Amino acid sequence: MQKENLIKEKTFNFALSIIELYKICKSQNEFILSKQLLRSGTSIGANVQEALAGFSEKDFLHKMSIASKEARETQYWIDLLSQSQLVKFDESKYKTDIQSIVNILTSIVKTLQVKLRPNV
Repeated sequence: MQKENLIKEKTFNFALSIIELYKICKSQNEFILSKQLLRSGTSIGANVQEALAGFSEKDFLHKMSIASKEARETQYWIDLLSQSQLVKFDESKYKTDIQSIVNILTSIVKTLQVKLRPNV
């Protein structure tokens, strides 16, 4: 249960930081990539919240898997914004935070996949 609370807190705080980055992007007249980033970056936590309210372990796994995919998509948008230099921002904190989130979600998903695997 401790990992679940950790990921809930991390993804919520990350969503707040993504909202701030979105504001930075808008102030520098970048509207397209930042909108994608906003959607994927805030949906990670939303899917974690849904997973925590899941009615079964399979439902929990499904929602955590979606959160993991959204985290990887967010990682892509951060890298693209950084490499394209469309926006000036300090990407290091975002990259560190999203990598941590990806690692935790991957661990949760893999652990539960093993647990739910039928015995052959």
